[in-house]
Amino acid sequence: MHTKWRERWAMALLLTIGSVGQAGAAGKLMVVHAWIRTAPPGAMMLAGYAVLRNVGDAPVTVTGAESADFGSVSLHQSVEENGVERMRPLGKLEIAPGASVDFTPGGRHFMLMQPKRDLKPGDSVKIHISTEAGGGVTADFPVRDAAPVTH
Repeated sequence: MHTKWRERWAMALLLTIGSVGQAGAAGKLMVVHAWIRTAPPGAMMLAGYAVLRNVGDAPVTVTGAESADFGSVSLHQSVEENGVERMRPLGKLEIAPGASVDFTPGGRHFMLMQPKRDLKPGDSVKIHISTEAGGGVTADFPVRDAAPVTH
């Protein structure tokens, strides 16, 4: 009986040590240069931009976004098809360790639908960016007439 208890204890210890080693690798999402382009009063759709950086040591998969200031927030990409500019949903977006993904005018962007208040330059909006691993990150997106200078 005493031997079985030792075997179980040793097995539990090995499983714990193994899971701690695996938990060490994690992606970490950071949002920089975030902003929302100023839109005319009453606009029902705005666009947000930022750089998403993975400063962790494992891939991060972005699954979506949300904000209390909008009816819906989604990730889109502008693409040209037969000379016509179209927007397509991005779906999941994987960011490798040490990599960055730019959300810029004319490319990837946050599609901000049904604003719940009029936004003017100087206002700021919190947007939560969700990740597959859970948690995600919340960032301030100031409303601006032009992109921030990022030297």
